This record gives sequence, C-alpha cells and structure tokens, in this order.
Amino acid sequence: MRVLIIGDVVGQMGCDFIRQKLAKYKLENQIDVVIANGENSAEGNGILPHSANHLFDSGVNIITTGNHALRRREIYDMLNEQIGLIRPANFHSEAPGCGYYIYDTANFKLCVINLQGTVYMDNIQNPFECIDNLLKQIDTKNIIVDFHAEATSEKLAMGYYLDGRVSLVYGTHTHVQTADERILKNGTGYITDIGMCGGYESVLGVKPELVIKRLKTNLPVRFENAKDNCVLCGITVEIDKNLGKTTKIERIYLS
Repeated sequence: MRVLIIGDVVGQMGCDFIRQKLAKYKLENQIDVVIANGENSAEGNGILPHSANHLFDSGVNIITTGNHALRRREIYDMLNEQIGLIRPANFHSEAPGCGYYIYDTANFKLCVINLQGTVYMDNIQNPFECIDNLLKQIDTKNIIVDFHAEATSEKLAMGYYLDGRVSLVYGTHTHVQTADERILKNGTGYITDIGMCGGYESVLGVKPELVIKRLKTNLPVRFENAKDNCVLCGITVEIDKNLGKTTKIERIYLS
C-alpha cells in the first residue's frame, strides 16, 4: 500500500496547488491513498465545506484537522457526515464529528486517526490515554496517526509509545518539514512534522511582515496568507498491508 500524506494546507493557494500537482503525482508514484491536513485550508484559517470539497475533488481521500477544526461552524454538519473528514479524537465527546476514519477498499482496510497534543496547546483529553482506548476498537493492523502537536518531545514520545502498535505516526501543526523520517525498531514509521502546502516566503503560510508586527508589538494583527511561491511538503509511505508495518518512508517537496 502506497500512501501520500500532505502537510497542513494553507488557504486557497494551497488548495489550488494540490489540484495542480496531485493527479500527476498519484499516477507517476502509484499512490493508493491520499491524506491531507486541511485545518487551515479556508482563508483566514479553519476549514469550510468549500475548502474540504475542493480537496476531496482534487483527489484527497481523507482530511485530518487539528486545533482549528471547529473554528468555522459551517463545517460542523460535514464533520457529522463522517465522509472522510475527521477532527482530533481527544476533543470533548460533544464535539461534532469523529476522531478516526476507516478507508475500506477491495484490496485493503486503512484506519486514519487524528490526535491533538496538549503541551503548549489546549487542555483537552490526554492523547496517550485516548489512543489506548481507540486502538481497542479498531479491527485492522493498518493504522496511521496524524498527531497535531506543538512540542517535538510530545511527538517523539507518541512515536515511541505507538511503535509496533500502529503503522505510522506523523506530526502536523508546526508547518516546518523535519528531516527525521525513520522506521522505528518495531516497524512503525515516524516523522516529527511533514510540513505544509503554502507560500514558501512566509511564516507558516502567513505574510512575514504581519507576523513580525504581531511579535514585535504584541498587538492584534489581522493575518493574511502569503500568495506566491507555493510549495507542497509531505511524505510518501509504503505499508505492508498484511503486517501493518511501514517498509519505506520518504519526504517529498514539490515547488
């Protein structure tokens, strides 16, 4: 099984860039499943039905999210439809949507789980306890975890915690692709952050001058996404569908 995973998609430009690049990449690399983090795919941040549908129509099969998942109320009904759009599983039980999705085909079954970290982030359910409970419910060995977290230490700890229990743990949220992709000793693929799909000359997809003003003055600033030089960062992963183990993990960077 070959899986393409795309980092945090930033705004309309990120959505449009995926539409330009994805079909050709899937064909040339024999991709079976595409996962993308869409929590910033709407202009301004968050996700809207328009941006989610844009990603699905462009060839994305499963959309994960993160701390901005519920920022736009317009997405709530779509989350509840459980059509491949998920939010972190450790959100409160009253949150709309679900924290995992089973992608079931004639050739394989794949479960994608979304978790959110708690270090330097919202005080929600402990992600380690949450994943323990979830894994008791899932009946496939092929399990991928999008761990949307701030702290490198928390991401690494989750990778080692789940080594041998899931196929892959990858980090999102910080938008900067890390160079530590590896296969852990019990067969779980891991990378701390897969990066983003957004403007290269930016601060996490936002115009640099706006972020600088916010950091320099500590005053409210309306952020705008950078509009030029889009890049697509992510990983391609090969998983042995019979064993649920990662056999290859590779970073990708398309400009």
